[in-house]
Amino acid sequence: MSQAPPPHKSNPDDKEFMTTLAKGLAVLGAFGRQRPTMTLSEAAEITDLSRATARRVLRTLTLLGYVEQDGRTFSLSPQILELGFAYLSTQSWIDRALPLMRELSERLGESCSAAILQGNDIVYVARVPARRIMSAALSVGSRLPALHTALGRIMFGYLDEAEIWRRLRAQRIEAYTPQTITDLQALFDRIRADRAQRFSIVDEELERGLRALAVPVLDRSGQAVGAINLSTHSTRTTRNEMRERFLPELNRIAEQLAAMTV
Repeated sequence: MSQAPPPHKSNPDDKEFMTTLAKGLAVLGAFGRQRPTMTLSEAAEITDLSRATARRVLRTLTLLGYVEQDGRTFSLSPQILELGFAYLSTQSWIDRALPLMRELSERLGESCSAAILQGNDIVYVARVPARRIMSAALSVGSRLPALHTALGRIMFGYLDEAEIWRRLRAQRIEAYTPQTITDLQALFDRIRADRAQRFSIVDEELERGLRALAVPVLDRSGQAVGAINLSTHSTRTTRNEMRERFLPELNRIAEQLAAMTV
């Protein structure tokens, strides 16, 4: 499956498109948990930029304070958090979500999370872990493949059908467990069915034993600005129990948060 083009190669016919800015964002986006540092050569290769362009981008980001240089390697500086917190500060529902999620997690004894959709990933914006049920520790800023999470699937359902298909075809579908849905038509059908019922249950598709239920957080126009979920171990809670006990609780919180979206 082909990958999405680098950001600096998008929208070639848009005369308002700033290629230089896109190149800088591409370099910033190349850093992450799996790649906390990069050399100039690595940055150029990963972002499909020339060495000269990558050097200018890294030099500019360093002078602006968003990147730090140590010898031949570059890494993000703490100043990059200003960009992330600027976004979070515009989303009033996220601040309100945390105390509601904490109360729900403590009462039910399960982990509760909130996420937004970014491309084909979900990005956690709030999380209250009750028990460690995943092999990887998750925190605010962590990313997971949207297609195999309840949070991601329910948000995917609020995209138009053409956009869903575009993203499905641009994604390399990986089988994380024997239960992972990898057929594109089956994924599309599941996304649309979840949209119709306004909740998603993903059962051991991302990791064995992990079962999660998510509902959308809608803005005033009915579009999904995020989603919240409860996750549990499959040996502890059945799918029917999730629908009967968890779903009304999540819907109650989502309705409160919807009133706070801008």
